[in-house]
Amino acid sequence: MRPRLLLRTATIAVAGLLVAAGSAFAKDRSECDRIYKPSVGQPGKDVVWVPTPDELVQRMLAMAKVTPKDIVYDLGAGDGKIAIAAGKLGATAVGIEYNPDMVKLAQCYVEAEGVAGKVKIIHGDIFKEDFSRATVVTMYLLPELNLKLRPTILNMRPGTRVTSHQFTMGDWEADETAEIDYRTAYLWIVPAKIEGQWNFRDATGQQFTVALTQKYQKISGDVTVGGRKQPLVGATLRGDEIRFAFNDDKGVTRTLTGTVRGNEINGALRAAGGGDVKVSGTRR
Repeated sequence: MRPRLLLRTATIAVAGLLVAAGSAFAKDRSECDRIYKPSVGQPGKDVVWVPTPDELVQRMLAMAKVTPKDIVYDLGAGDGKIAIAAGKLGATAVGIEYNPDMVKLAQCYVEAEGVAGKVKIIHGDIFKEDFSRATVVTMYLLPELNLKLRPTILNMRPGTRVTSHQFTMGDWEADETAEIDYRTAYLWIVPAKIEGQWNFRDATGQQFTVALTQKYQKISGDVTVGGRKQPLVGATLRGDEIRFAFNDDKGVTRTLTGTVRGNEINGALRAAGGGDVKVSGTRR
């Protein structure tokens, strides 16, 4: 009788461990729902929990052009649905969630959806965790929280894509918007910092100076070439890609398309009706 008693005790102990482990052994989402059942509108640290509709999640990730090469951070991950959706696209995804019960639930869903190799949900504060390695940031917060995060986001690598459900970034205008069932998705692309005086020289030896001003992705300025100053035409900045046009000292319209790398811009200068000439610029 004693061996049976020992076996039964061991079985009960193992069963207890399986229940405690929860998410690690979840086979489907219904098992996860037994761990914790959140309610829509329940209060959190800074926001109430309201899940983003699946269709809008897909639109946000499509706007950000998420690929398997991306690292996606979802700020305020909730039940993990955005991070999981990114993982199903092949991206590496991390969800940051403050509520420990939601973290357990979301990680259980990650296991149940079969994306544990790509996705993890961590317990943390979005204002303290480091998400600087992200190539894509997603969030569904509140306007004041977006504004609080804005300085951190603007210091991220140029070209980082940021999507938000419903709420904006104040006077930082979105690069793209989409609406589904009266809900809005916003996309911003972190712009390079290009304000200042730039000295350019093309492969033919022509030199010119450009003074650039900037407010987020909106840029303007003037160029001095051949001793004559004139405003730039069609100046645009998208991430680290810059473009503008001007007339050279012979009256020929030239268009510069380049990539910003810190205090350098490298690219091509194209004359109307002509080919490309390499050009490089440095900030004073």
